[in-house]
Amino acid sequence: MDLLALADFNLVARHGGFGRAARAAGRPKATLSRRVAELESSLDLRLFERGGRTLKLTQEGRALYERTGALLTELDETAAAIASGGDRPRGRLRISAPLLISQTAMGRLAAGFALRYPEVRLEVTTEDRAVDMVEEGYDLVIRVDPDPDENLVGRIFLRDRLVVVANTNLKRPTGQHAVPAVVRGANDQASVWEMTLPRGKSRIAVDPVLRLSSLIMVRDAVRAGVGAAHLPLSLVSHDLAAGTLAHWGDVDGPEIALWALYPSRRLLNARVSAFLDYLKEAFPMGTPDELAAYVAG
Repeated sequence: MDLLALADFNLVARHGGFGRAARAAGRPKATLSRRVAELESSLDLRLFERGGRTLKLTQEGRALYERTGALLTELDETAAAIASGGDRPRGRLRISAPLLISQTAMGRLAAGFALRYPEVRLEVTTEDRAVDMVEEGYDLVIRVDPDPDENLVGRIFLRDRLVVVANTNLKRPTGQHAVPAVVRGANDQASVWEMTLPRGKSRIAVDPVLRLSSLIMVRDAVRAGVGAAHLPLSLVSHDLAAGTLAHWGDVDGPEIALWALYPSRRLLNARVSAFLDYLKEAFPMGTPDELAAYVAG
């Protein structure tokens, strides 16, 4: 594939027309039209729907634009960095992060990163769903215990664990009595919680009396004394230290791991590398207490 023709196609697609692209780039409109036609011929695909005064990407054209635009930008930025004798982070950095860390830490992280690297235009989107990094144009995603994906690589930068906590005024039940529970979402149908205590395993019956969509909301409800809940240690460690919440036990299961991921087939550009280093600097040990201290600070 002719990279120059591909770059011209992206230029036209980005500006929404041959005339606008020609004016923006200071190049002849006829040249851009010819190069795009050559690319369509070599691919045996129609990339634009051409109307009287409109130009619209076909389905194939949009797919090509979405998949190649970021790669061409990276090539341009790499060439510019080499030509300037450095590899200083610059340009747009798009990150997708889950709700909880966005609510508790990402504002401060993003602000500190932006102050350190003023030539980077950072954009953080909050969502818990599994995004398609290539299709949606993300440079980096932060996810909790993601499923293995051969198209992504990355590293763990934080670890956490779930604990069972309750307001100190709520007494832990004995025998078969169920404790009122605050749970996240409608899918948690558990009637028994299994916990690990210093003296061994323990089970308690639970009665979900409140279902909330956010762990921040769950914590606030537990603080108010509505019921017990499973919560990340980092979210309640200060409450436990202050004695406003009681630690009933650790939830059985593996630790929670927060991953920073990026596409394996892309070069690790300076922006992503700088943000990964910034995460390591913010959380050098990657422990729950470290996250709690960062949030409190």
